[in-house]
Amino acid sequence: MRGVIFDIDNTLVPHGAPADERIVELFRRLREIGYATCLLSNNKENRVSSFAGQVESPYIFKAGKPGTANYKKAMKQMGTDEQTTLFVGDQLFTDVWGANRAGIYSILVKPIDPKEEIQIILKRYPEKAVLWLYERSRRNSR
Repeated sequence: MRGVIFDIDNTLVPHGAPADERIVELFRRLREIGYATCLLSNNKENRVSSFAGQVESPYIFKAGKPGTANYKKAMKQMGTDEQTTLFVGDQLFTDVWGANRAGIYSILVKPIDPKEEIQIILKRYPEKAVLWLYERSRRNSR
């Protein structure tokens, strides 16, 4: 891997929170060891640009996830491709699905904060069902 694309809210920090020292250090360390980074968020520019400034990373706002165009744009910005890019996000039906459709390896993380906007809460119910079925199939295939 040479580049990491991150979602922001509930992946790196609680929704709407600024970058804390751990996140600033994470991005500094990633750059130090040679990784490119990019923030990819469906949020508005003022939220994403502010956070990006704190972690010194390029960003794409109003990304239209799970559409694939801005995953590809992020890779172009980082100088990476599908085989050398990793995506990290907290939502199965936007973050991970979009990354997988773009051919990028993805990591689904648990949401940091249970307080979420209603449109995200509503997506969590089918997400739980899909994850339960996935875990069940993994157990049965062993």
